[in-house]
Amino acid sequence: MGYQTALSGLAAASNDLDVVGNNIANAQTAGFKQSMAVFADLYANSIATAVNNQIGIGTRLAGVQQDFSQGEVTTTDVPTNMAINGNGFFQMLNPNGSVTYSRNGQFVENKAGFIVDAEGDEVMGYQANAQGQLQTGQVVPIRIPNSSLLPPVATTKATFTLNLDAAAAQPKDATFDPTDPDSYTFSTSIKTVDSLGAETTVNLYFVKSATSGQWEVFGGPSGATPTDLGSMTFDSSGALTASASPPPASTPITPAGSFSLAIPNTDGAAAQTITVDLSGTTQFGGDGTGSAATAAPSQDGFGTSQLTNFAIGADGTITGTYSDGRTAVLGQVLLATFTNPNGLQNLGNNQFAQTNDSGEPQVGVAGTSTLGSIQGGAIESSNADLTNSLVDLITAQRNYQANAQTIKTQQTIDQTLINL
Repeated sequence: MGYQTALSGLAAASNDLDVVGNNIANAQTAGFKQSMAVFADLYANSIATAVNNQIGIGTRLAGVQQDFSQGEVTTTDVPTNMAINGNGFFQMLNPNGSVTYSRNGQFVENKAGFIVDAEGDEVMGYQANAQGQLQTGQVVPIRIPNSSLLPPVATTKATFTLNLDAAAAQPKDATFDPTDPDSYTFSTSIKTVDSLGAETTVNLYFVKSATSGQWEVFGGPSGATPTDLGSMTFDSSGALTASASPPPASTPITPAGSFSLAIPNTDGAAAQTITVDLSGTTQFGGDGTGSAATAAPSQDGFGTSQLTNFAIGADGTITGTYSDGRTAVLGQVLLATFTNPNGLQNLGNNQFAQTNDSGEPQVGVAGTSTLGSIQGGAIESSNADLTNSLVDLITAQRNYQANAQTIKTQQTIDQTLINL
């Protein structure tokens, strides 16, 4: 029995060395979870009355348990890198069509725009449509649409913040003519966007009236004859009090300073009428030389724009930033968790597979339920403690030598018996 006991001890120590050595070898592997060998003792079968004189016959490897505790998170300059803070695994679609699970978030974009790991496995989650709406009905590989364009949004409103100089004189020429600077007091412009993304410059002209506190407003796109939009009236404090349509109707416009301007489109875009918002206009005194804009004009349209960069939020949402400053949701990375993570099958390449022992995956949004959060532009380091592993290595080596000594002692005893 001595040989059998010692040999089982040698096998156990060798298994322990293998596990510890694997931990040390993967101390720099992102997302790696260290393991621990679990052993059980062995006893020969005996009759019920012989329980007081049982002698063990060695040990065996009962299993290898993995430690899924959190590894240190370090930031990177790669936007597709992801680290999980807390519970959960990334869902990965393999080239063979199978789904595996991983903690290694060293992801990149492949040539088709999919987020993949070093083996080409694709990260799964919700994909967003062209309008930035997540398609939550299906979990699919996530693709960053780098080559797609964000569609244009036609201008519906242009806003101007102006001060019309109360000390300005009336124009020298009584008949308004956009080509004659002496026929108007002040002018400004803004670029608007049509439904196809084409820009049109809209010009506004302000003519001080002979009536105290009243100004006439003309507007239209460049190259076209401006339209008389109506008049604005200010009180003695310089505040806008009323606006009206042009004569002969001269009907009040509500709210004051809100004018409607039709813009003819010649590029096949949809018919366009915008609201010119002058409600923030004032009439304060100046040096008499003219008026000025007190803030940059703005409009609510957008042209066609290209994706410039993206970021990943704590809930896994991927938000893209476009060349015109707009943002849109591109997708959302989901996480999976298991009732018994130690029941997962380790496939290598930082991948795990579901088994009957692990149970079914519970897939959800990061940061909800028991799932951890996601940190974009970061990776989770191995949780293998190199210092502890080196101590474990020494312990396993000592155990191996001790079991070898048992064999040597048994051999000495046998040789003594043979020599009798």
